[in-house]
Amino acid sequence: MDIHYTQQAHAVYERMLGICRQHRHEFVVPEHLLAALLAQQEFVYSLEYYGADIEEMNRELSAYLSGLDQLPEGAEEELEMSVQLAQVFQSAYQSVEFSSAEALDVPHLVRGLLRLQESLASYLLHRELGDNEQEFMSDLIGRYEELAPSHDGLMDEAADGGSRKEPWRKLVTCINDHLEGRNVLIGREAELERTIQVLCRKEKNNPLHVGEPGVGKTALVYGLARRIVEGRVPPRLQACRIYQLELGTMLSGTQFRGDFEKRIQEVMTGIMHEGNAIVYIDEIHNLVGAGAVGESSMDASNMLKPYLEQGSIRFIGSTTYDEFNRFFSRSKGLVRRFQQIDIAEPSVAEAIDILKGLKAGYESFHGIVYDDDAIEFAVTASAKYVNDRFLPDKAIDLIDEAGAWRENHPQEGADPQRVDRKLIADVLARTCKVEAMADGDDDVERLASLEKRIKSEIYGQDEAVAQVVQAVQMSKAGLLDSDKPLASLLFVGPTGVGKTEVAKVLSRELAIPLVRFDMSEYTEKHTVAKLIGSPAGYVGYEDGGLLTDAIRKTPHCVLLLDEIEKAHHDIYNILLQVMDYARLTDNKGRKADFRNVILIMTSNAGAQYASQANVGFNTKVSRGQAMLAQAKKTFKPEFINRLSSIVVFHDMDEQMASLILQKKLDELAGKLAARNVTMRLDPGVFARLLSQAFTREYGARQMDRVIASQLKPLLMRELLFGKLINGGEAHMGIAADQLVML
Repeated sequence: MDIHYTQQAHAVYERMLGICRQHRHEFVVPEHLLAALLAQQEFVYSLEYYGADIEEMNRELSAYLSGLDQLPEGAEEELEMSVQLAQVFQSAYQSVEFSSAEALDVPHLVRGLLRLQESLASYLLHRELGDNEQEFMSDLIGRYEELAPSHDGLMDEAADGGSRKEPWRKLVTCINDHLEGRNVLIGREAELERTIQVLCRKEKNNPLHVGEPGVGKTALVYGLARRIVEGRVPPRLQACRIYQLELGTMLSGTQFRGDFEKRIQEVMTGIMHEGNAIVYIDEIHNLVGAGAVGESSMDASNMLKPYLEQGSIRFIGSTTYDEFNRFFSRSKGLVRRFQQIDIAEPSVAEAIDILKGLKAGYESFHGIVYDDDAIEFAVTASAKYVNDRFLPDKAIDLIDEAGAWRENHPQEGADPQRVDRKLIADVLARTCKVEAMADGDDDVERLASLEKRIKSEIYGQDEAVAQVVQAVQMSKAGLLDSDKPLASLLFVGPTGVGKTEVAKVLSRELAIPLVRFDMSEYTEKHTVAKLIGSPAGYVGYEDGGLLTDAIRKTPHCVLLLDEIEKAHHDIYNILLQVMDYARLTDNKGRKADFRNVILIMTSNAGAQYASQANVGFNTKVSRGQAMLAQAKKTFKPEFINRLSSIVVFHDMDEQMASLILQKKLDELAGKLAARNVTMRLDPGVFARLLSQAFTREYGARQMDRVIASQLKPLLMRELLFGKLINGGEAHMGIAADQLVML
């Protein structure tokens, strides 16, 4: 560890070794250090100011040192540092590093002594200072800085051409000197001209850039610095230097009252003396409250107000709207000293121009080439599918990620390596959990065959499946309102006819997640609040909303709200804005975007009346249609009016039941195949199972019960204890009017 010592610290170190040699001690201990410190006037003055008895301390130290073992006469002196003294110096070194100083001074050593445990030196200091340790350290730091103001640390002469570097420059970054490798500012001419205009004012010449994260606030400042370097600014800004003030660096290592204020003053004084300088403060809302102690109002924002008022130093700040309203706007005196400049999110067309301008830099970095349509698709797809971030940042991230992927997975025999539209879509699907269709042949074919594939798994509900697929294809074709969910469907029909199953199959065939909520859990008024989060002050406020959090995590999904009629009627008020504007705001003001969600709600409303559908002469009303009529009475007109479609599921007939039973038997056969077992049914077995399983009242769920009660127990006994332990054939037949294994 390369640590320099100030002149005072070096003198203490040499005196400490001298005292150890004088007493002929083998080890140098903390008490030697304290004895050396008591020989320095500044240290003694600080102790006496806080009531310490210096004579008593010297007397006890002398008695202690005289009692330590001495080296025998004639023995060679090789001084070694004791374990405790090594801890003192290690603590002092850490204080130097954390405080950004480059030289170890006496206060660092004293701080190390105070932190020591089970040491006479530490005990004496604590005893004499009592509750005044913090004030003593602050006073001590001030005395030694006044003694040697140029020794705030020995400066790195090699980096400064042999001259001393001013200490305040370590706390700021000159943007003019760090433009290499930064993206060139493209567009934003109006915002840049307004910024220059404000900087050229006589008073209140401090621009404040306010905009959402990722819209280019920092890039605007770097663009201004580039213009200054190139000389493309008015004479008043010629040769101006922009210094970025980082509050994290300013606060780092400030352990005592006055350290932070001193750094702020040093930087401002240094910049004022240099002249023709601009201070850039990113995340400027952090000024409010920074450095304040307890109930004190003296924070960084109040320290900077005099400099803001004078106008000799110009400031540029940047913050977001949320943080501006929460923090910055509370300081009215600070707000009036800045001129607010809104940095809006660029349009899709402007973002495409920005990315085309940045394309060459990313191509050079990754060693690849971007197709023109890939750049356009990156902007349009990110604008459509990435909802919690803003252009151009989210589009730049997308092409950067795609470039890195192609660099790490080069195409065989291709020169140059290219990033095309399909790769952008693949990267978007992986990084943002959405399936952005790149309009390739595979995607079109997959969408065209969607109805056929769903019908191969859902039997007897062709009309319902056709309506669902049509809604999906319409949204993919871009013919629906872009500010609504992809589809808002209400499935109405008796139990066990495939309403929930259609949602499961749809999510599987579209390769998107299924997010399911059982609405029977939300029958009470207070439980509905869990979907968007409990109000402030109520239990569960910090947990957020179950529905909003789920959609933020999986923004492209099939959202299934099962048995919607069982929920409290307040749920419909929440769903109205989802179906109308595809937005839902949780209890903390965060928005969830439903534009890429297929919303499916199932309902058994009116099931108790469905059995009466065919009562009367020549009545041919299905149970599903009877339930639809009842559902229109159950749900509010404004709710039904916002649905894309109401899908009626038909009653189960014998042919449908036969197909479903065969499907469930095939699923059971698949499970048996994993145990090397094949299943063979005699002709009468299937008919027997069908006769017991087919009921219009209970639908397909009755089949699961029949298979579980009739077939699976026989298989279970043979798999665990019988002839199928090692595999084989399960031959099922009927004997004595009972289902048996032959």
